[in-house]
Amino acid sequence: MKPIDFYFDFSSPYGYFSSEKIEDTAHKYGRTVNWRPYLMGVVMKITERKPLVQIPMVNDYSARDLSRTARYENIPFAVPSKFPIATVAACRAYYWLLQQDRDTAIRLAHELFRAYFEHDRLISDPQVVEQIAVGIGVDSVKIAHALQNDQVKLLVREATDDAVSKNIFGSPFFVVDGEPFWGHDRIAQLDAWLKTGGW
Repeated sequence: MKPIDFYFDFSSPYGYFSSEKIEDTAHKYGRTVNWRPYLMGVVMKITERKPLVQIPMVNDYSARDLSRTARYENIPFAVPSKFPIATVAACRAYYWLLQQDRDTAIRLAHELFRAYFEHDRLISDPQVVEQIAVGIGVDSVKIAHALQNDQVKLLVREATDDAVSKNIFGSPFFVVDGEPFWGHDRIAQLDAWLKTGGW
């Protein structure tokens, strides 16, 4: 069976919530998950959208909804002191590691999300990304080099270009057997789609 494609930006709180749930959902149906971080800022320019925190009225609601969703899902969460942030370094670390070890790359993705949304660590800072990677056993010299490597930079650009070419415009965004689902609140519907085979 085909894997579930899970597109997200590391600065997306709803992407974070989904990162804590999607593997369990996939496992129920014998599926794996392709974790595909990308730079959503590129897409937001194309779609002429702004981050929720920059939209009047929506900002207040989104803050309330994030806290409520975290409580409902029983996921640790704290609003970061700086939001949104650039996630280039996080993406580079992930894709570099993915070339070597998929499981460790996914573990790093979890740790990056949790560092930002649980512990307010600024994962836009390459040094913070390096520290988090070293914390799960990645060689400090290799990760520091990777974050500046032109080939790794290209991987992130290609991942973002690929998302754009497939009309991926949000975080989280899932594709299951060609069917797109946008938003953390669509995981329940995605679950039902996998269970029934679609409708």
